[in-house]
This record gives sequence, structure tokens and C-alpha cells, in this order.
Amino acid sequence: MLRYAQHDRGMKLIDMSHPTLVLYNPRSTSPGKRVLPLSLLALGALLEGRFEYAIVDGNLEPDPVARIAGLVRGGAQTLGVTVMPGPQLSQAVSHSRRLKEMFPELTVIWGGYFPTQHWDVVLRSPYVDYVVRGHGEVVFRQLLERLERGEDVTDLKGLAYRDADGQPVTNPVAPIPHPEHLPDFPYHRLDVTAYVRKCYLGNRTLSHHSSYGCPFFCNFCAVVNMVNGRWLPQSAGHTARIVRRLTETYRLDSVEFHDNNFFVSEARTAEFAERIRDLGIVWWGESRIDTLLKYSAHTWRLMRDSGLKMVFMGAESGSDETLKRMDKGGTMSTQKTLEMARVMKSWGIVPEFSFVMGNPPDPEGDIRTTIEFIRKVKQINPASEIIMYMYTPVPLAGDLYDEAKAEGFAFPQTLEEWTSPEWHQFSLRRSTTMPWMQQRLRQKAHDFERVLNAYYPTTTDIKLTGPRRWLLRAVSAWRYHTRFYHFPIELRALHKVMAYQRPETTGF
Repeated sequence: MLRYAQHDRGMKLIDMSHPTLVLYNPRSTSPGKRVLPLSLLALGALLEGRFEYAIVDGNLEPDPVARIAGLVRGGAQTLGVTVMPGPQLSQAVSHSRRLKEMFPELTVIWGGYFPTQHWDVVLRSPYVDYVVRGHGEVVFRQLLERLERGEDVTDLKGLAYRDADGQPVTNPVAPIPHPEHLPDFPYHRLDVTAYVRKCYLGNRTLSHHSSYGCPFFCNFCAVVNMVNGRWLPQSAGHTARIVRRLTETYRLDSVEFHDNNFFVSEARTAEFAERIRDLGIVWWGESRIDTLLKYSAHTWRLMRDSGLKMVFMGAESGSDETLKRMDKGGTMSTQKTLEMARVMKSWGIVPEFSFVMGNPPDPEGDIRTTIEFIRKVKQINPASEIIMYMYTPVPLAGDLYDEAKAEGFAFPQTLEEWTSPEWHQFSLRRSTTMPWMQQRLRQKAHDFERVLNAYYPTTTDIKLTGPRRWLLRAVSAWRYHTRFYHFPIELRALHKVMAYQRPETTGF
């Protein structure tokens, strides 16, 4: 089959007749939602001209197993699957198992956040042959080349595999490839127009990933074990060129940056903002609070004038003691979160603060303190978006993980257990099974969240009209002002009728 695909230099003829490799992105969002599969585009960038491959996106494909099976019957020998915790993991397990049963000779390779952290559990399952750990673009290509030549693969950094006795073994994680020196994403491999969507930021939005890693060591974050404090960015000019190309080619009015930490370098941020000011777009990214507080007024002005609309930041807790135990760094404090709320209000940029609640060893005190702190944030800057998660341990991540184990916590030992309803909720950081979290504490946090989301409805739910916002606020006002959060059944009913969308579960 030959087809034309549009990309930034016009129309390109692509031969999709006989791909030897399938790159698969299992469904990870609500049905019908379309977000560019950036991880597969990153892999594809290093495979262009070397391997013929097809991308199958479970967020668009109605029956991805049937599609992949057809490609295997047509000659594809290898399946690469990107796997995040949560909904994507459930799809990856079910579909990998079915495809391996249908095609025992198919080589199945997993990569991504989940298999990087839990490679041994993955390789105990007979339907996964190899795991590529960390930022694996280079490792993945090397693995494919060696398999093609029939060579030994067991010395590849970043690879986990089974030894001669069938036991899972891992090599050290490979160095992070520098995104400045990697090829641009092969957008021509996809119908990119299918991913342009309307959201809070604008009517035509796409995503980009401009840097790898994060220089900080927060011990509840899965990124730490992948990058060990390294942050490698595309240059400001490189990133601006890509954004300009995407904007002009696909008539965008907004861009999301899914970097773990876009704003590490003030100089890079300022130069990028200066370079895109004339585009008239809106953009969003993730940062550290203490990093942005060091920015000059000049840089803030550039960011505002370039269209920066919202920044996601981890406030994490209303307790300075908890922040220290999280290894948030000596420069982070609750007072800095409050100052960030003030600063962003003055520049008209929305802060999106996330909080991790129910931390051991005193989850009740942690929830109580953080609830009161969130109220302070809203008093200073009512436009602040608040995202609440329950604390969930990350493997080998310092004191919090050790305390969780001491309380009886243990990760599942099979993929089937990982896909059970209770561990699915764990992956979404909404778990009801943490041994240190009593049901009444979980309910207390969820009840407050319900009242908060009614009194201050999120601006990211574009379907929530003015009258509906007024109704939610009016009905919830007495609860918020009296701090009576218990059993808000009337708000639950209103949220259900309005199909209220929390940003932490549905995004923009």
C-alpha cells in the first residue's frame, strides 16, 4: 500500500506495504481523545531509513489487535510497545498476551515508565521478550540491529532480558540521548491533523517534548530513577523552529510541552519566548516553583507576551517538614508556593499546583495540614488550579518508600495483579489500598476535593458554562465557608449531571 502523508515540506509518498516492525501506543486516555504518541515518534526518528515500520495508535485505532495482527501476517516480526502505568498498562498486557498467543514467533519489546521501573515483573510474563529501560531510542535501535544480525544482545546498556535459566536480568540504564542531537520527529508517519484538538488552551492544540529528564531528586517521582538528576534540552532556537513549523503547517493556536521540567534554564526559556512572540499562540508547560521564583521580571514579561497561559508545578504538601522528607530540596517551602501564587496572579498566568496527600508516617496530619494550606493558596490567587493525588510509593525512592514498606506495602509480582482494579487506581494515584490510609482519611480528602471543585470549578473544563459554574459555587458555598466537607452528596450529583472533568484524570 502506498499513501501520501502531509508534513512540513509538503506531501511525501510512503511505502507501508511491508513493515517489519510495529510501534504500538496502547490507549491511554478517554475514548476519542487524541494526543500525539511522542514516545513512538522519538523512536521512529532513529529508525527512519533503517527499518520500515508502522505506528499503531490505540487512541485512534478501533481494533488495534486486529490491525497489528494484519501487519504481522504481512511480514512484521517485531512489536514495540510503549507502556505507562494505568489504562495503558491494562491495554498493553491484554493485547501483548493475545498477540503472542496468535503469533508465538513475534518478538515483543516493552519500553516506557512502567517497564523501566518494574522490568522484572514484566519479564516474568511469557508474552514480553525484552524490556528497554529509560530513554531508550538508541538502545531500541541497537537491539533491533543485533536481532536482525543474530548477534548477542545481553551487553546492551538499558536492556533487560531473560538469562539462560529464564530469569529476568537487567543491565545498567543507558545514558540519556541528548535531544538537541536527535533527528526531528517523523510527523509524516502520522495523520497529524487527527491529533489537532480543541482544549482549554485553544481551538487547535498539539503537543511537543523538548527536553529529557529533570535535575532534581524528589523521592516520590518515577523520573528520578530514570535520569538520576540529568536534564538535557533542545536549544531554544531548535524548539522554537519546531513550534513555528507545527504552528504554520497545522494552523495551531496553542502548544502543550510535556517535558518533565521545561523551565529549568531561564536563559533558554527567555530566548524561546522571544522567538515565538510573533506567532500569537498560547502555551503550557511544567516547572519547579523555586525555579520560577528566581526568574527576572524581564523573563516573566517575555513569557506572558509569548502566550504562556498556565504552568503545572508540584506544590506537593502544606507542610515544610513533609517537603524536606520528599527531598524537594533545601530551597523549596510552603511560603514559596504562596509567593508563586502571588507572582503568577500579577502576571496573569495561571498556576496549576499539584499536591500529594496522605504521606506516612502521619497521613491524617498531612491531609489536615494540606487542606488548610490549599485554602490559603486559593485565598491569595483564586485562579490557581489545584490537583490532588494520594501518595503512592515509587520503587527505591528514599525515606518515604522505606516507611511505606515498613507499613506493609509491597508492589505486585505479576502483570495480571497490576491490572486489577485496585492497582489500576494505584497507578492513577487514587488508590484505596494503601495500608497506612484508613478509609475515613481517604474519604476526608475526597470530600474536600469535591467541595473545592464545586466552589472553585476548574477553568480547564471547556464544557462548563458560566451558569453551571455559578450554580456549583452557590450550592457549595456554605460547605466551603463552614469547612463542613463530609458526604457532599448534592455536589456529587451535580458533578455527575454536568460530567465535570477533573484535570488530573482527563487533562485539558
